Amino acid sequence: MRNQDKRTWAEISLANLEHNYREIRRALPPGTRFMGLCKANAYGHGAVPIARRLEELGADYLAVSCYEEASELRSAGISTPILILAPSPSFLALDIARLGSEQAIGDIGCAREMSRRLQGSGFRLKCHVKLETGMGRTGFNVSSEREMAEAASLASLPGLEISGVFTHFAAADEPGQVAFTRRQFAQFNEAVDRLEKETGVSWGIRHCANSGGVVNYREMSLGMVRPGLLLYGLYPGAERGGLDLKPVMTVLTRVSEITEHRAGDTISYGRTFTCPGDMRLAVIPVGYADGLHRRLSGAMDVLINGRRAHQVGAICMDMCMVDITGMDDVRVGDVVTVFGQGLGADEQAAKAGTISYELLCAVSPRVPRVYI
Repeated sequence: MRNQDKRTWAEISLANLEHNYREIRRALPPGTRFMGLCKANAYGHGAVPIARRLEELGADYLAVSCYEEASELRSAGISTPILILAPSPSFLALDIARLGSEQAIGDIGCAREMSRRLQGSGFRLKCHVKLETGMGRTGFNVSSEREMAEAASLASLPGLEISGVFTHFAAADEPGQVAFTRRQFAQFNEAVDRLEKETGVSWGIRHCANSGGVVNYREMSLGMVRPGLLLYGLYPGAERGGLDLKPVMTVLTRVSEITEHRAGDTISYGRTFTCPGDMRLAVIPVGYADGLHRRLSGAMDVLINGRRAHQVGAICMDMCMVDITGMDDVRVGDVVTVFGQGLGADEQAAKAGTISYELLCAVSPRVPRVYI
């Protein structure tokens, strides 16, 4: 299917992905490993094509959220080490080991059950031990003597092989949270030093820097970084950290109809918009079923022929309307940019009261990805 046959589509620039990868690599301390985040369908960009390109570029690791995502990449022939970041049910231990993937573990009960299920199988499961330093989510709490003892005991469980240890920054993109982030980093390193001393073995690659960490705390890169949003050309906060990134995804649609309205006419569901005068509207076939947040109703702009056109009325499931009054050159079939190159996803996210991550992940499966 050619682009001109598509109602709405997302162009994925693999050239921009490569640019961002190299730009981030350039900024890292020498020898720092690079883990490319491919979870949530590579933030909506398409996990398999993104993983293939990252593998070609030399990424040291890929990261996913769950077994199903890891299996998808392995089935596609991806051989780069894959880390499953979220907790997995213990009954998947052997399946994960057979995939040759690695598993984040932050709970001793799960670790023991995984070890039990691996016994006699001939497989060993590589794991990255998750330490909790302030995210309040998963991992062995470094402030708890009991949990630190449990973490140490993981090193002796048969069938498990520690290949890494990590934590997750809660607010590395927030300028007012510097002290908190530095405390997380210090607690993490102190805990790993203690665990290595008590167990007498190396705990593998240390990593904690997400996108916010890469932007604001490059001295905390340690053995590996885990950029997600940065890789796709967006920044997690106001700071840019000297990085010149390009958006990888651009969501496009096209004008499907042009309608004429008089003053007093009302537009879309709920009649929330009343035409203040004679107006000319373009109907574009993108709506909340495509991932366009309904909260953007009456708040967002789109680009048509390089000019902004304001969206009016409630966003519908499959379409919405934009004001093209005075834009006499607009024709049916003209391409419309919803967000991406020329109109940032971060702008649309701010208008929706959310974050750009959510807009990227929300682009629905019915929107075909076209790889450039």
